[in-house]
Amino acid sequence: MVFNLVVNIIGIVVFIAIAYLFSKQKHAIHWRSVGIMLVLEVILAWFLTGSQVGVDAVKAAADGFTWLVDVSYDGIGFALASWVNVKQMDFVTSSLLPILLIVPLFDILTYIGVLPWIIKWVGRGLAYITGQPKFESFFVVEMMFLGNTEALAVSQLQLKQMKAQRNLTIAMMSMSCVTASILGAYIQMMPGQFILTAVPMNVLNAAIIAAILNPVEVKPEEDTIAKIGGSNAVEENTATTETSGSEELADEQVKAAKPAREPFFSFLGDSILGAGKLILIIAANVIAFVALAKLIDKLLGLINSNLSLENIFGIVMFPFAWLLGFNAHDAFQMASYMGTKLVTNEFVVMGEVTSKVSGFEPHFKAVLTVFLTSFANFSTVGMIIGAFKGIVNREKNDLISRNVGYMLLSGILVSLLSSGVVGLFVW
Repeated sequence: MVFNLVVNIIGIVVFIAIAYLFSKQKHAIHWRSVGIMLVLEVILAWFLTGSQVGVDAVKAAADGFTWLVDVSYDGIGFALASWVNVKQMDFVTSSLLPILLIVPLFDILTYIGVLPWIIKWVGRGLAYITGQPKFESFFVVEMMFLGNTEALAVSQLQLKQMKAQRNLTIAMMSMSCVTASILGAYIQMMPGQFILTAVPMNVLNAAIIAAILNPVEVKPEEDTIAKIGGSNAVEENTATTETSGSEELADEQVKAAKPAREPFFSFLGDSILGAGKLILIIAANVIAFVALAKLIDKLLGLINSNLSLENIFGIVMFPFAWLLGFNAHDAFQMASYMGTKLVTNEFVVMGEVTSKVSGFEPHFKAVLTVFLTSFANFSTVGMIIGAFKGIVNREKNDLISRNVGYMLLSGILVSLLSSGVVGLFVW
């Protein structure tokens, strides 16, 4: 164990070194800020996995999500009793349909102003402690609750005003989030303690990796925080080109650009429809990616019976998995899961391991769960570029499109760093 722990520590250093190696402006990196965030991350990982208070808090939060999912089954059972009253529910019923309750619940909290208040002040607190720009700190917290494309949609006024390099930073950060409304689905398949630990870890690591890969100097007058809407936010009239010099002015511009407040039940109806579309998107992606992976495996099997995507991913990702503190056999298996997740999505791997995850060793279970808890994969790149294309001008969007490799690298490094730090405390 001591040897594996040492390798795990070395792995964390290597992941940061890789980010430095590919940094666009090495001389501009604010190492003091990066160091503060790393210390915060280690303390947070220890608190959530190594202290009784933190473990109890995470367990209580996971139990809360499980309770919400159980409540959602009452609604599902009313309409689809034959899907719920069975010995074992299928993936769509147990993990996806509860989203119909959880997404509207979070949107209601946004509508009444609770989530915007939490996001704004947590983001400001993070900026104050770490020394990072206020909007970047605000955005990673915003993603933690809303998800990547939703956070981009409701922050479009700032994105239009910011310079292109800062937009690239936001695009990199967008690779490393999950939305809080989907955590209930994750917790039905993987250990809730590590799912909920991964969320704040990814927030800090998204800021760390972006600060190293793409450091950008932000002047005080360039940094603004404005108000947000719900997950079903629509395109706003943001034609103003005036560069705001204060948060107050930015708020005024957003208020002027927003339409009148939507009636609550109209808002709720849009939220429920949005949740339904999300379920269809996830289900379609899982079915398509699993089927395509099986098709590729069968084609590869025609070349060599031992050739498969799992084996290819295992070879490519093996060095990174080994640096997370595993022996060779476990590292190869971890690498296969990691590679599958990056090429398909996290639901594909979660669905594959959900029946056997309880039998994994604690370190393997923690590292795998944290690594899977993000949207970092190839399909997310397309979603982010598409979101930016509808918000910023062509010049800014072209810069983001030219840096797809950096976006993927950012997402992978954040997942590796989060799982590596959490792995330090779980053996």
